[in-house]
Amino acid sequence: MKRWAGLAVLGMGLGGCATGPSVGPGNLPPPPPSASYSAVGLERILGQPANALTKLFGKPDAELTEGAGRKMQFGSDICVLDAYLYAPKGGGTPVVTYVDARQRNGAPIDRASCVAALVRREGGR
Repeated sequence: MKRWAGLAVLGMGLGGCATGPSVGPGNLPPPPPSASYSAVGLERILGQPANALTKLFGKPDAELTEGAGRKMQFGSDICVLDAYLYAPKGGGTPVVTYVDARQRNGAPIDRASCVAALVRREGGR
């Protein structure tokens, strides 16, 4: 009986040594699909300059300029919106080219819903 128990333990130990298919340059899994973001509901801010954002949302909670880009951050009790502004090719006034949004706890939120919440904060503007 002890002999069979010893063989069973040995078999279980060797079972842990089994390997799956190796991962290498020729057999990597495909990359995950990239997230696609809709611009629906963002028409009021995409392509707009900084002064249009300030007129719509009020004074930004934070601003950061890094290189050629500028980030303006607006928040409400519901969400935080980051608007990224860049000058068009060939120069000119920087405009919003990308928008990111999240709930206060960091969870995802629809960007257009966040824009709507920010417009309505403090009775709207």
